[in-house]
Amino acid sequence: MAMLSFLDREHTIAKPGYSRWLIPPAALAVHLCIGQAYATSVYKTALVAHFDTSLTAIGIIFSIAIVMLGVSAAVMGTWVERVGPRAAMFTAACFWATGFLVGALGIATSQLWLVYLGYGFIGGIGLGIGYISPVSTLIKWFPDRPGLATGMAIMGFGGGALVASPLSRQLMSLYDSGYDPSNAKSVPAGNAVALLFLTLGIVYFVVMMFGVFNVKVPAPGWQPAGFDPAKLKSKPLVTTSHVSAANAIKTPQFWLLWVVLFCNVTAGIGILEQAGPMIQDFFRDGDTSSVAATAATGFVGLLSIFNMAGRFAWSSTSDFLGRKPTYVMYLGVGMVLYLLLALAGHSATAVFVLITGVIISFYGGGFATVPAYLRDLFGTYQVGAIHGRLLTAWSAAGVAGPLIVNGFLDARGKPGELVYSDYRPALFTMIGVLAVGFVANLLIRPVAERFHEEAHSDAFAEAGDESTPAARR
Repeated sequence: MAMLSFLDREHTIAKPGYSRWLIPPAALAVHLCIGQAYATSVYKTALVAHFDTSLTAIGIIFSIAIVMLGVSAAVMGTWVERVGPRAAMFTAACFWATGFLVGALGIATSQLWLVYLGYGFIGGIGLGIGYISPVSTLIKWFPDRPGLATGMAIMGFGGGALVASPLSRQLMSLYDSGYDPSNAKSVPAGNAVALLFLTLGIVYFVVMMFGVFNVKVPAPGWQPAGFDPAKLKSKPLVTTSHVSAANAIKTPQFWLLWVVLFCNVTAGIGILEQAGPMIQDFFRDGDTSSVAATAATGFVGLLSIFNMAGRFAWSSTSDFLGRKPTYVMYLGVGMVLYLLLALAGHSATAVFVLITGVIISFYGGGFATVPAYLRDLFGTYQVGAIHGRLLTAWSAAGVAGPLIVNGFLDARGKPGELVYSDYRPALFTMIGVLAVGFVANLLIRPVAERFHEEAHSDAFAEAGDESTPAARR
């Protein structure tokens, strides 16, 4: 359609003199919106009461969204590379907003399956496309600092809940005069959550349009001032060649990195999902905990800050340390931290908060560093598509992490009766999970030349074309 021609890749090529520092805000606009996925706990209790169902039934909404994130990122990754970031981000905005609108209809009509379909399935597709759409563009604009570039955008996903949580509470109190967001026991009416979904769908679409209209791709052959690609050859694991998405999944490096991401996310998400009850259980004496419910809620917000900060700080640091040593830190130091948490985490709340905060910063850092790791191994050609395929590790970890933790806790007792020692089997298991990822990371070597594209040009890199000889094999 002519009216949508502004979405075409050729209309997004930056003119000479365009500042690459305008790209991170465009990417951040998308990631801050889709980062709302981490704020689902705000209205979880209200949906349980509204649909008169269980926490598990409502939790499935989030699970569907995360699974669809990985599936859509994997399936649509090559398409995202081909059509360019503007069309991809516009598509993500449409799916994400539509997911909220369908979810609002489901809540208003008390049809839970519509919420599964809307926020879970349709919104999850928007999550996946929106998550990967800015990545390859950022890496092409920042070949000298890919970790910094992806960290700036992906930290928005980790910090999206910091915006969405207070915004959602205030909107629900506006739509339901009987709801008091300062009272932990106050629950908003279902209609208030329906209106919240309607509002968020509209607001997020508008904000994501800011990113759509402002994102651009560099012209073929563009390089930042003072950057010499030849210097990359002297760095271990950093290639100046290129690998297609189809060939990348044939390499052992891809699957080793898949295991690395899976292990890092499994360990972190297990804590993140249980964070509020966990801090209360670690300091429980009999039927009471020295940590109040409001303090536990504040702790969850603090972990969001660690998550967001880790995505920016650790991924930026990886530009200097190298990607492989950075993951040695994530996984190796992570094992030590889990051991300390199991043995001494109950000694003081400050110790517990510090240990879990660093663990979650490694969790966030792992997400933000992995696109740069992929760029080092496979080049910029179709790196977004390769990233999409790798995110299936996140989908798998999103199921495995909570299952491991909840499985051990269910065997030890009921919620509200657990103590710190009940968490030890799960924490020791996570040490083993991190050890597997640690070994996988050590085994990563440069990609063999037989997987490189035989005929590659900057034009292919920009267009994500799969028509090169290597891709046709």
